[in-house]
Amino acid sequence: MMTYEYYAGSLEETKGLAKRLAKLLQPGDVITLEGDLGAGKTTFTKGLADGLGVQDIVNSPTFTIVKQYQGRLPLYHMDVYRLENEEEDLGFDEYFQGEGVTVIEWAKFIAEFLPEAYLNINIRYENEQGRTYSFTPKGQHYKQLLEKLMGDTKEI
Repeated sequence: MMTYEYYAGSLEETKGLAKRLAKLLQPGDVITLEGDLGAGKTTFTKGLADGLGVQDIVNSPTFTIVKQYQGRLPLYHMDVYRLENEEEDLGFDEYFQGEGVTVIEWAKFIAEFLPEAYLNINIRYENEQGRTYSFTPKGQHYKQLLEKLMGDTKEI
């Protein structure tokens, strides 16, 4: 499986990367975000939201599980950390097959409910501002999406 890596040395670079990705997203796209606490999953999502034209303040949905925002496309932002031991499907398909983009923090906790195709992004903390992003496409659509993104990104 192909993996692309990108190093962002600042908050601005991270948000720029996320904004470029947002411009390529289509209805029904699913992005999973993995990384340690404080790695920058919500910061990356804020950049995606900005790229989608979301005007609202985006913050972690830790206690609500899902927050919805409106931009060019609806953005469904999930934090499923608290569902680690849940075995019940909470209607995720409605989001995955909806008209918006779904971003899932801690997706490993609901792996059995994920669609076959999605884009996984693993965020690794390097230093105060720096992060390494590892993009792994699951499915042809996401492979093509990443090829476009990486073609637009000179730092890779």
